[in-house]
Amino acid sequence: MNKVVLVTNDDGVYSPGLSLLSDALHAIGEVYVVAPDRERNATSHALTLHRPLRMEEVRSGIFSVNGTPTDCVNLGVLSLLHGKKPDLIVAGINKGANLGEDVTYSGTVAAAMEGAIFGIPSFAVSQLGEEPFQFKEAAAFAVRLAGLVLNEGLEAGIFLNVNVPDPLKTKITGIRITGLDRRISDGRSVLENIDPRGRKCYWIGVHGKGWENRVNTDCEAMKEGAVSITPLHLNWAQEGVMKRLDRWRDRLLEQPG
Repeated sequence: MNKVVLVTNDDGVYSPGLSLLSDALHAIGEVYVVAPDRERNATSHALTLHRPLRMEEVRSGIFSVNGTPTDCVNLGVLSLLHGKKPDLIVAGINKGANLGEDVTYSGTVAAAMEGAIFGIPSFAVSQLGEEPFQFKEAAAFAVRLAGLVLNEGLEAGIFLNVNVPDPLKTKITGIRITGLDRRISDGRSVLENIDPRGRKCYWIGVHGKGWENRVNTDCEAMKEGAVSITPLHLNWAQEGVMKRLDRWRDRLLEQPG
């Protein structure tokens, strides 16, 4: 039976990474592309509820949406496929890495998260580097991973975040299953300026000073030239902390005075 794959991204429907990824995934089955009409970087898991959305077919099987990556997954599953879940959702190939805590900002990673919410096996794939990006290795790896995910499945609530080292700077040395690194938080900045009308405006800095360089993390894998696969879970609650907060609950229930 032919598999159905839904592909999206946050770099926009005309991104070369999206095109190469969708073309490569035709080896797996029937591919539908539903992607934003423009770059929607750092939109995280935003869902458009305050205005209508439009979905237009720009080429056969390729649809443009004036919304976020999360919108695209919803329109792809609920409208384009009429509620018939695809067998797999793949988001990418993102221009630039999605490492560590940056996954919380990424529209590409959020698209895979939305797939997991629908109960669909999903993963995001990002390419480390800078323009001109080389997506060939990332696309080939995504096809191999897609085949495994389709055959083996993923546990409920799990989705994968994949990062591929820059092939122009390093030879890929292997594959690592990793956790998330953490940014050094004191490097973030806000730049204040004056617009042409004399009003204050602000630019939020994109990056902190760097990473904490923890072991067995996605950033460590990139430094060692390995592809990183990080399993993420919809349930963010931490059982260990929940047990400690149980003691807080008892104290909060105490009558004042």
